[in-house]
Amino acid sequence: MTSLQGQRALITGASSGLGADFARQLAAMGCHLVLVARREDRLQALAAELRAKHDVGVEVVAFDLSELGAGRRLFERLQAASLTVDILVNNAGFGMYGAFLEQDAERVGEMLRLNMLTLTELSHLYAGQMRQRRHGYIVNIASIGGYAPSPLYAAYGATKSYVLDFSDALAHELRGTGVTVTCVSPGVTKTEFLDVSGQKPSWFQRLSMMTSEAVVAQSIAGMLRGRRSFVTGRLNAFLIWSLRLTPRFMQLQMIERMMK
Repeated sequence: MTSLQGQRALITGASSGLGADFARQLAAMGCHLVLVARREDRLQALAAELRAKHDVGVEVVAFDLSELGAGRRLFERLQAASLTVDILVNNAGFGMYGAFLEQDAERVGEMLRLNMLTLTELSHLYAGQMRQRRHGYIVNIASIGGYAPSPLYAAYGATKSYVLDFSDALAHELRGTGVTVTCVSPGVTKTEFLDVSGQKPSWFQRLSMMTSEAVVAQSIAGMLRGRRSFVTGRLNAFLIWSLRLTPRFMQLQMIERMMK
């Protein structure tokens, strides 16, 4: 396995869930870290844990990445601190459950900016530096919800469809440069996602739920193998394979039932 000893990873949405587990597993591999999220108290607690356990450098940046232009402001802040990033984990994001017309438009806008615009901005800025050094990893977190239209997650699913297509195209453009882009599509994961989105787990979600630790382990393994895009979990992978054989009008009906 490729050694990550001494490299630095920037992880967005690092205060809980997948982001916190990316931090734990990359620190265990010898990575220095930059942890970014809004909840500074959680970031500081995680940083203290990782410094003590793995003797790695951990920088904490309390930052709201849902604001317009947040990606560039974060980049400039880390540049000013002379923090080179070898691994970019675009994990920050959230979903909103329910009928689209009943959702708060301002909150939807925050979701669109965080899930798509900030991810794109950070990818652009850091991929450019990585290409110059001819080395680097970008990991973008999408979702199985990005593979088909998702009633009750209409806007969220569309953001993840964007992440899937953007990541695959960027990976193709960067081939041969030493920079890899890996897009990971988890299904429902045991994190705070459902609490934030406002959904109680459906029957399918309870059946297919994975732990955050397992999703992250598969993500890092895929990153190190240079995989462009993959779905975590066998049941999730089977679902996405079956969707490719299903007419679009049936996809809508099937997904709506699975979300209720």
